[in-house]
Amino acid sequence: MKRTVFLGACSLGVSLLLLSGCQPATNTNQPVVVTSPSPERVDTASIQTELMRMENDWPRIFKEKDSAAVERVEADDAVFIYPDGSLGNKAQDLKDISSGALTADSWQVTDLQVTVLDADSAFVVGRSIVTNGKYTPPGGKPMAIPSQIRFIDTYVRRNGEWKLVAGANTPVTGPTATASPAMTASPAMTASPAVKPSPATRPSPAMKPSPAVTHTPAVRASPAMTP
Repeated sequence: MKRTVFLGACSLGVSLLLLSGCQPATNTNQPVVVTSPSPERVDTASIQTELMRMENDWPRIFKEKDSAAVERVEADDAVFIYPDGSLGNKAQDLKDISSGALTADSWQVTDLQVTVLDADSAFVVGRSIVTNGKYTPPGGKPMAIPSQIRFIDTYVRRNGEWKLVAGANTPVTGPTATASPAMTASPAMTASPAVKPSPATRPSPAMKPSPAVTHTPAVRASPAMTP
């Protein structure tokens, strides 16, 4: 009988606890630990290797007119600045390469530097050395391509594939490297005191120009000679 009464009382107490929505007391003094997602690990070395391989393939693409490679590498929305300052895009590159508008005796890519921004974006700077390069627009005359061009290409990874989305090129007009000490003037090249004019070399009164050597009005440009 006592056992039955005890079990009944326990059941009643549990029912009241559930109905009242009471919960067991918790220790509110414990620190709350918030776990943040671990940052994605970027394989910088493999990205650099892949983008350098893609950049080094451009001379072959130009030579073999490999428009399929351009279709694969360049993004559909890619934008480019050509060496003459004009704007271009993927469609223009495909047309130029497939038609053979770009020609050169040799085309070398050098000084490549790859900067990885994150797992899906990076940019490459480098220099192109071109020998006897020509660009012939449709129906136009061949134009010389600068012998050295600095460029910067921006890549993003889309659906697991690296795509060239933007590029800019500028001709190299000055020296490509700083002058070495051997290129600077040595003290032996400076003028010595022996080359200073002596008093005997000063013009004498007889050497002064006479009135006969002055310009006459007939030497001046006539109206017919003006632009």
